[in-house]
Amino acid sequence: MDRKSVIILIISFGLILLWPKLMRELYPPAPKSTNVVEVATNQLATNVSTSPVATATNAPVVPQIKDDAPEELLAVTNNLAIYTFTSRGGGLKSVQLRKYPAAIDCGKTTPGELRLAALNTKAPLPTLALLGGAIENGSFNLSHLGETVRAERTSASGLVIIKEFQVSSNYLLNAKVRLENRSAQSATIPSHEIVIGTATPMSAKDESMTLGTFWYNGKKAEKIDAGWFANKTLGCFPGTPRTQFEGGLSNVVWSAVNNQFFALAVIPREPAPKIISRPVPLPPPSKEEIATEPKAALHPTGIQTSFAYPDLALPANQGMERQFTIYAGPKEYNTLAQIGAGMKNDLDLVMDFGRWFGFFAKMLLLSMNGLHALGLTYGFAIIAITVIIKLLFWPLTAASTKSMKRMQKLQPQMKAIADKYKDDPMKKNQKTMEFMKENKVSPLGGCLPMLLQIPVFIGFYQMIQSAIELRGASFLWACDLSQADTVAHLAGFPINPLPIIYGVTLLWSAQLTPMSPGMDPAQQKIMKYMPVMFLFILYNMAAGLTLYWTVQNLLTIAQMKLTKAQDEPVGTVTVIPPKRKK
Repeated sequence: MDRKSVIILIISFGLILLWPKLMRELYPPAPKSTNVVEVATNQLATNVSTSPVATATNAPVVPQIKDDAPEELLAVTNNLAIYTFTSRGGGLKSVQLRKYPAAIDCGKTTPGELRLAALNTKAPLPTLALLGGAIENGSFNLSHLGETVRAERTSASGLVIIKEFQVSSNYLLNAKVRLENRSAQSATIPSHEIVIGTATPMSAKDESMTLGTFWYNGKKAEKIDAGWFANKTLGCFPGTPRTQFEGGLSNVVWSAVNNQFFALAVIPREPAPKIISRPVPLPPPSKEEIATEPKAALHPTGIQTSFAYPDLALPANQGMERQFTIYAGPKEYNTLAQIGAGMKNDLDLVMDFGRWFGFFAKMLLLSMNGLHALGLTYGFAIIAITVIIKLLFWPLTAASTKSMKRMQKLQPQMKAIADKYKDDPMKKNQKTMEFMKENKVSPLGGCLPMLLQIPVFIGFYQMIQSAIELRGASFLWACDLSQADTVAHLAGFPINPLPIIYGVTLLWSAQLTPMSPGMDPAQQKIMKYMPVMFLFILYNMAAGLTLYWTVQNLLTIAQMKLTKAQDEPVGTVTVIPPKRKK
């Protein structure tokens, strides 16, 4: 396999990997119409809870607290976060993370820069709100006793609901939900839900398609995202939106709602039977938010998830209690891995590194953080990792390059064999393989080293997509390595230098690699304009990713030049013709 075929193969893998991103750029989601929002609003006004059966309408039906009493808020603060509890639903209304801004505005002094990153913000229901029949939501009495926040309410049926929250370390809270039947008769509690939270976008710059829900069954983590609810054909053409998802049957060890860099996970003491997720409309942005974030969605949507429990019989003067651990913080691997190891629940799987390439993503992230701990900035850490990877694969790549060049020198003889046996494909393949074997070249010689590097490439992509360490990390002109390195706009079009530099290096690399003899003219044109396609695909990618690919390409060019300088003269290749059978 020659170099061009290898490049085409790698490009094919790249297109498969980046196809969702490309489709979102070509076919951005259309804004919701006013009529749909009005329908959803009317449903919110008349529905207190929903059935766990998927609704028939395309407009989301959202559980909402139906209570006219004024809302009471209670805030608890530590060095990591501000936890705000609400009387409406008696749960955790939002979590503001004190170490993370809501948006990275690249040094601009704007109100948006002062806002803290917040989880469950503007969600219709707080975390640990209850849904279903006799325990429908209403106003709770809030109290703060020592380190414990307590919410209590007596329902219309006489059932007493008590919730307690205690703030811990590492973005954790310990929580209890207690149901007490203080009457003289037994009571039946119908099937009900306990709300985990709502995945909401952190800012207009966040990748909306990363909103989703994770759940873990003790063996593997699974997820659904906004794309599942959108239900578009081939990921881009409009389809019938889905309004509800039920999953994790019989054993939900934990579940989390997340966006690109942050997660709110709830871990029940005893595994929950299943989860239910729904898309929910969020309040429209304020004028101030639109002013600071012009690209803010006018009709944002979140994904709300709950634990679903079956009917429960509660004897007279008895109660039952469920205990939970809540994590509300950044998707920071070391913290999540530490919590997951302590609780033996693999909470770090919410990082979404992928099932097949997760090992490489973890190793690359740990390496990047290790180099950063030694004093390198994250930009230089990415460069250092790229150099290390190139050095590790250098012998294989050098052997690949030499094999391809040797194949190019044998092309005239191989073309002669192809012409001689053009009417007999089987004979042609047989004679070609005999000729290559006798000249000690292999069609896999140039392909295999490239294939071995694909897991590393994909692992790097997965790592950079969710590495919160890169959020706000600067390098040269790029003020945020987790976003595109836009330095200016020309007639509304962003100017991103790193993808442009990458495109130039790709063209340079193509010039250094001569076309194989006998290559079809159409293939030559494809190879000639392929860098332009790559430039288009990568143009709005995260700067950390384009930095990696740019440095990788520069190192490849350097290796090609060194290999060319060390090449043996063309005349030293001795062509051994195929042996003739007697």
